[in-house]
Amino acid sequence: MQGAILVLSGPSGAGKSTIINHASKDIGDYYFSISTTTRDPREGEKDGVDYYFVTREEFEEGIKAGDFLEYATVHGNYYGTSLKPVKEALEEGKLVIFDIDVQGHRLVRAKMGDYVTSAFITPPTLSELKKRLYTRATDNTSIIERRIENAKEEIKAVKEFDFVIINDKISKASKEFATIANAARLKQSSQELENFVKIWDN
Repeated sequence: MQGAILVLSGPSGAGKSTIINHASKDIGDYYFSISTTTRDPREGEKDGVDYYFVTREEFEEGIKAGDFLEYATVHGNYYGTSLKPVKEALEEGKLVIFDIDVQGHRLVRAKMGDYVTSAFITPPTLSELKKRLYTRATDNTSIIERRIENAKEEIKAVKEFDFVIINDKISKASKEFATIANAARLKQSSQELENFVKIWDN
């Protein structure tokens, strides 16, 4: 694999997609890994663009076949990352960006540790997150409250990440993200470093 992996995690409403869009021109060729999910599409979401939408039965067949790099149950629905497009993108030397939860980060780190750089993206405070979720108005109150409770748990895992981006101002957060993304490309695996030492010593 010549590419690199950048895992982004953080609460729903932290602005991860907005940051990626703002920084896209500064991070070179990348592949944004689209999750597969069993939840219903939100208004305006498209299959194959926002998510791959499948039935619970289809997802569970994929689990049995070993098709997922990672998967988790969130708010009663499955979310997972299909392996095939990730492998293809890495072979093409692309930076693969994941937007996955804390559980997913742990699984990807365990399986592909040498290639993984990670960043946790969060608003500056819980009250700011609440404000953004209610202003966005894409979910009903019970789902928003569930997301807020989830965020309180996710923030406890912040030390597991290589970097933390506080998304207070989108321009600053996007610059920080671009710096991290470009650094991820320079990260070498243990095997690559061992090979370099052997060559260097000749």
